[in-house]
Amino acid sequence: MRHQYHPLGFEGSRIAQGFWRCLEWQMSPAQRLGFIEACLALGVTTFDHADIYGKYQCEALFGEALALKPALRDKMEIVTKCGVRMPAEHRPDIALHRYDYRSKHIIDSVDASLAALQCDYIDTLLLHRPSPLMDADEVAQTLDYLFTLGKVKHFGVSNFTASQFDLLQSRLDAPLVVNQLELSPLALQHFLDGTLDHAQQHAVTPMAWSPFAGGALFTGTDEKTVRVQAVLKTIAQAHGVSQDQVAIAWLLRHPSGICPVLGSGNIERLERAADATRLLLSDDDWFRIWIASQGQPVP
Repeated sequence: MRHQYHPLGFEGSRIAQGFWRCLEWQMSPAQRLGFIEACLALGVTTFDHADIYGKYQCEALFGEALALKPALRDKMEIVTKCGVRMPAEHRPDIALHRYDYRSKHIIDSVDASLAALQCDYIDTLLLHRPSPLMDADEVAQTLDYLFTLGKVKHFGVSNFTASQFDLLQSRLDAPLVVNQLELSPLALQHFLDGTLDHAQQHAVTPMAWSPFAGGALFTGTDEKTVRVQAVLKTIAQAHGVSQDQVAIAWLLRHPSGICPVLGSGNIERLERAADATRLLLSDDDWFRIWIASQGQPVP
């Protein structure tokens, strides 16, 4: 099988655990360590971060817990992101919420993430949001530099279109291995705009942020969401599982190899997601959810 980018592939678990809400969990360092160990015990070894999560505090909370048992580092894959500048109380140097892919900012962000996570390297670094001012040549040179230093093993992007992805890839020898996107039964944009086709074509792993649409998949009351909820409920009852497991299985069923990123600190929800990897939806069930979200039959 021939791939244009000759990808090495994403080295990660089928389900990822995100830490963008870690500050809200109100856990002690020991409790956070226990949560990390519980994730690993479930086979969830990929942990998703970004420098800006929790107003630049979540990476440090994870690192504080990992420092209690550093040997766990070899059992996990750490994904983090850079490129968004966000004003925060303890970042008086940042005046405007914007994007920054200058070499200095990327390098400084990686060094800050390594210090906060208390790690020597990042498994996969993602560019968090596409910027109209991104100089692909400058970014590529910076990523090569970080790889040469051993600070980052792999690179990817987040929220990039296929053409934005291709622009950066055209300047790199190493393959970009991830495009993290908003994907859920309520968020079909990237199923329709060619982004997932592009990921499948080049064996790039789509990581799905907000796979439950920020909880709206279960609590929303608009017409579209109510339609999808009804179908999820029917399929869940038929399989003897929960609605959130059906939503995860729906993403996993897609041939691009979507990796859902969960954001809850509730280990029971993660357990259900891990169990959902064994739930194979039929084509009929998959399309029932698709049709409910679209609000009309397929053409």
